[in-house]
Amino acid sequence: MSQLRRRNTPVCLDLRSRGIFDAGTLSRQNLKILRDIILQDSKDFSKVWTKSSKSTISYESGRIYFENYQCCYSSLPSEPHLLYELRKRPKAEKIEDALLCQCPLDKRLPTPSDEKPSLLALTANNWLYRFSAETGQELQRVYLSPHHKFRYLGWDVSQETFYVKSIQNKMTSTVRQAGFNQNTLMYLAVFNIFPLKLVGILEINKSVFGSTVIDVVLSQGVLAVSHSSKTVRLYSFEDILNKYMTKTLVLGEQCHSEGVTAVGEAPFGIPVNIHINECPPVLFEVSCFDNGVQIGGHPWHYIFTPPHKKHQGSFHICSVKDNTLAKNGIQDMKCCSLESDWIYFHPDDSGRIIHVGPSTINVTSSGRIVKRRFHQLDDDPEQETFRMVEYEDELDLLAVVEVTHREDEGHAHIRLHDNHTGALLKSVPLVESWDVTYSHELFFDRDTIVHIEQTKNNNFCCHVYKINCGKTDDTINR
Repeated sequence: MSQLRRRNTPVCLDLRSRGIFDAGTLSRQNLKILRDIILQDSKDFSKVWTKSSKSTISYESGRIYFENYQCCYSSLPSEPHLLYELRKRPKAEKIEDALLCQCPLDKRLPTPSDEKPSLLALTANNWLYRFSAETGQELQRVYLSPHHKFRYLGWDVSQETFYVKSIQNKMTSTVRQAGFNQNTLMYLAVFNIFPLKLVGILEINKSVFGSTVIDVVLSQGVLAVSHSSKTVRLYSFEDILNKYMTKTLVLGEQCHSEGVTAVGEAPFGIPVNIHINECPPVLFEVSCFDNGVQIGGHPWHYIFTPPHKKHQGSFHICSVKDNTLAKNGIQDMKCCSLESDWIYFHPDDSGRIIHVGPSTINVTSSGRIVKRRFHQLDDDPEQETFRMVEYEDELDLLAVVEVTHREDEGHAHIRLHDNHTGALLKSVPLVESWDVTYSHELFFDRDTIVHIEQTKNNNFCCHVYKINCGKTDDTINR
């Protein structure tokens, strides 16, 4: 501790006063100190706050959202407090989906409000709002369409470009009235953020992409199209824009050719301006089980499960360049029970792959393994099983949720592991029980652990833990 104090007070502050540290260096030093504090044996996480809700609860970047994003709490103080509440909305105007936008640090923006975090919210009546993430003040709104029912928000390029996706055409009377024709699957509206700028709206048509199309997402400039034939095809969205965009639309400006008085305003909204009349060139294609494919690593690789029944339960890792199987490219934990395994590229951009099973976690590029001391069958009632893995990028720690079943009740510990060596550095017990029959989410954010769980009768509960906050485990229910 004395060495830590020497680094924290006289050394860091003296260097900062002389201008030796830039902001980035100082931030890294502070986070290193915070990591050392959190991992001290004398420091513990204590539960400081609990709040229940009849609707889903969401968390992102120090903000906890209740009541369909209507109510926002900050988790940054020693105990969460209310930031704002939006006005009550009727069911026809409820918020369907939302994205939190963090302001960029590398460019000057047109207005002061653009330089602060904001919340993008899509409502049931096709309005896209931008609210201040600090006060809830409405900053901007865009009317999407009177014809196409939009319901989902997603990032194309995180914090740069996002898309709004409509419901799918199931040829019910409702979707026919919503402006779909027989071959239309859905519509995508694409925007740049900071400042909010329209890219365009396009139709996903089965006569272009094939009659077996069942879903579409946009990610990292790639349009990924899934088919019921267990095939995924990728297309360049930049090439689609260059070839098939018929006109550039600007929010708030008139578009006389489409009969729109002002783009993005009621009652006309935004007209379709990207008309794909032929199938674009396919960048990449793979057949896979459940249309699941991930691309990442250095150099580029992809992870998938082949569609044949004999391959179910295994993951194949292949080169994007020539589709060759990587060395040790078939990963199979041969799980023995209902507990399945999952795999993904490590979010630290190291190119490593994390493979999580009920009792073992493999970081496969280096062969390092985080595992229990004893191996047991997955369906043993006294077992300890890994339920999820969360990466804290600023502290460079892996948080592993381990659940033990005793006397018909689950008890969870959060195991903190070094991201590079896999060494177990600390174990944090959760006070509340962990019922594996319901859904759970866990977030590890600097000195805060947030556990969101579904409870009986389809209710939800949020538990917040802080490092040595001076509170007992008998929390005040809000």
